[in-house]
Amino acid sequence: MTTESSSDTALAAGATLSFRKTMTVAEQAFFTGISGNLAPMHVDARAARAAGFSNMLSFELAVAALATTALNRIAGSAWRIGGVDLKFDAPVPVGSTIEARVTVSQVAASAISFSVTCTVDDGAAVIHGSATMVPLSATPAVKAAQAPANA
Repeated sequence: MTTESSSDTALAAGATLSFRKTMTVAEQAFFTGISGNLAPMHVDARAARAAGFSNMLSFELAVAALATTALNRIAGSAWRIGGVDLKFDAPVPVGSTIEARVTVSQVAASAISFSVTCTVDDGAAVIHGSATMVPLSATPAVKAAQAPANA
């Protein structure tokens, strides 16, 4: 990690943070259960090898989730993800180490914009795109839904 920020620290364009993690078989099993995705490339090592891969393929959204960790760490607890626009450039075999790097593009009171890149062990990009963090607050519709009913 190159920069870490909290809600008490002002961010500036160019600030960056990276998060590294190896995608494991155990995590693949958890994500299979959560997502219900039983595609052979994600759950069957033999099928993945027969297709020319070194191992099962990590779920794309599990890899992208590493970028959300970096986003939340750099922006701090007063911010939430407002949007993401990601392109998935290449499959990621289970066992690969991923580095998710986010860089602040623009800062405003209403949103922080980031560029997002995820790379594998050899530095090749597997995900790229952008994300926006917005202040963590309940919208008027959420507040209305949570308000006690008048008796």
